[in-house]
Amino acid sequence: MQLPHPVQTYFDADQRDDTAALMTAFAPDALVQDEGRSYYGHADIDSWWRDAKQQFAHQAAPFEIKTEGRRISVRATVTGNFPTSPATLTYHFVLAEDRIAELEILP
Repeated sequence: MQLPHPVQTYFDADQRDDTAALMTAFAPDALVQDEGRSYYGHADIDSWWRDAKQQFAHQAAPFEIKTEGRRISVRATVTGNFPTSPATLTYHFVLAEDRIAELEILP
């Protein structure tokens, strides 16, 4: 499966628990929406990701991609320390200048 570079960077960093690499995929003013909350900019996104990794020790394995205009939707199997593991989640990415400008994660 061929993912756009910043999306591939996101999932590769997730697999390696590599926060520094993950942050290179995001634009400085990016927005992440996950579990009803919004996170703006690198510092906020970094905290969100580290907290989620610490709490759930999750990893996402993408298995399907669909592009609709500027929106790239990736379905992934997510495993970790949570009651519904494994779960299928959908990651909606919007890219700008080869970085992630927006990410929304939905069940």
